[in-house]
Amino acid sequence: MPRHVTRALLALTLLLFSSLATACPEWSSGRAERELSALAERLAGWDDAYYRRGTSPVSDAVYDQARERLAAWQRCFPRLDVDAARDDTHPVGPARHPVAQTGLVKLADQAAVRRWLARRDDVWVQPKVDGVAVTLAYEQGRLVRAVSRGDGDHGQDWTAAARRISTVPAQLPEAIDAVLQGELYMRLSDHVQAEVGTAGARSEVAGLMARDVLSADAAGRIGLFVWDWPDGPHDMVERLEGLRRLGFGEAVALTRRVATLEDVAEWRARWYRGPLPFATDGVVLRQASRPPGSAWQAEPPGWAAAWKHPPREALAEVRGVEFRIGRTGRITPLLHLHPVALDGRTIRRVGLGSLERWEQHDIRPGDQVVIALAGLTIPRLEAVAWQAAERAPVTLPDTDDYHALSCFRPRPGCEAQFLERLVWLGGPQGLDLPGVGPGTWQSLVEAGLVTGLLDWLTLDAAALHRAHGIGKVRAGTLVATFEATRDAAFSRWLQALGVPPGIDAALPADWATLSGYVRRDWTALPGVGPGRAAAQVDFFAHPHVQSLARRLGEAGIDGF
Repeated sequence: MPRHVTRALLALTLLLFSSLATACPEWSSGRAERELSALAERLAGWDDAYYRRGTSPVSDAVYDQARERLAAWQRCFPRLDVDAARDDTHPVGPARHPVAQTGLVKLADQAAVRRWLARRDDVWVQPKVDGVAVTLAYEQGRLVRAVSRGDGDHGQDWTAAARRISTVPAQLPEAIDAVLQGELYMRLSDHVQAEVGTAGARSEVAGLMARDVLSADAAGRIGLFVWDWPDGPHDMVERLEGLRRLGFGEAVALTRRVATLEDVAEWRARWYRGPLPFATDGVVLRQASRPPGSAWQAEPPGWAAAWKHPPREALAEVRGVEFRIGRTGRITPLLHLHPVALDGRTIRRVGLGSLERWEQHDIRPGDQVVIALAGLTIPRLEAVAWQAAERAPVTLPDTDDYHALSCFRPRPGCEAQFLERLVWLGGPQGLDLPGVGPGTWQSLVEAGLVTGLLDWLTLDAAALHRAHGIGKVRAGTLVATFEATRDAAFSRWLQALGVPPGIDAALPADWATLSGYVRRDWTALPGVGPGRAAAQVDFFAHPHVQSLARRLGEAGIDGF
């Protein structure tokens, strides 16, 4: 999709994205100038990659949101004179298009599509192929020029490379003069856009076309979808039949007449969820009648428009970074975001998975990140779009303070890991306590009733009732639930306490024997190597774990 649409049209399109902040940032003029300059510089880099090298560092959805973000910030700080990374002038190559490549206006939603259709007749729909646009010029049926899209007026001369691509005819079956416009794409097998997205197909074909020499193997992976014949027959049916005779039957088969929004929506959904030989990013609507090619300009026309697929990515601003401590001491960074809408969901946070990944990106409040949905449900960080010019301080937890044997009590700095230990203890991996989840444990800890991993064993209904949110009936139920754990098997109690992996059901079912094992005893067991053996010895020898075992023994728990 060309990016030189007017700001007015772009702003209308971007009403779709609720991810854009509505309030102006509370910045000093100095910081505002630095932040706007940083974004303008990033947009300029993306523009250069798109227009000069034919690659897309970010999706169109993210690019559009970033450009609107810059426009919004400029409205907030109108006195600043910042180079806005203009997207209408680019050094794109010396080859002139014989007919300008027009680009497409984007229709934001069904209402916009309905309005567009209402003012036009004899409309046809095609899949919007996600590749790189090309103009092919033929004289007497012979290919004489292939030009990359560039800025719509000029582009790179791709003639030599195009002649190596088997799907680009070097000679048409008819000796005619013709200018054809289409998309070079990566040939894929049964590609389902809704399931795998673009799969980097556009960037891959752009990279191949940017090579000095296109190898035969690479050329064989490139297909051609001819989406227009500017000076072909005026009637669309005749135009399509002419393209079929010239050998472009694939594009003809995927060009369908539509009359209503429902028709368009049906084809859009079919091509989004069904198999195609290429990646797509929406559909294109074309009115059959249009001006002659000589009148076309490098700007979105009134007789064609795009309706994009639902965005798979959204631009989000980081408002905070939290480092969560897990039961085993693993530190997991969590990004808190200003809310963004994606696929009908509101995303407010996203996990990074590991501390190493946070360190790799060094994400701070104010940074702009790209968010997608993994499996259409779980928010996932795709990339850092750009970093804030002013880096906010972030305090990292000391990794030496947290490990598999830390935080058996909720001392300062240990609250999170201790709570995770309780959640594990009561969860399906441990004692599987019905109706006892994180909220229950949090209430008991906040009430000062649980300051150790086993304090809940001796709580009565009156004490439980003092905790926030626990009434008399609930307190009685909890007492019965906690009392029932006394009959739990020794192995479940070990799991609840957090014993490292490697405990087998065939092992001795008593604490005294297992706590006496040395590394040699553990490594003699199937599947237990030196690392696991050391972890077991450390666990059973740890003073706090031994204290818990003694307490369970005093409570009459079997095996202790």
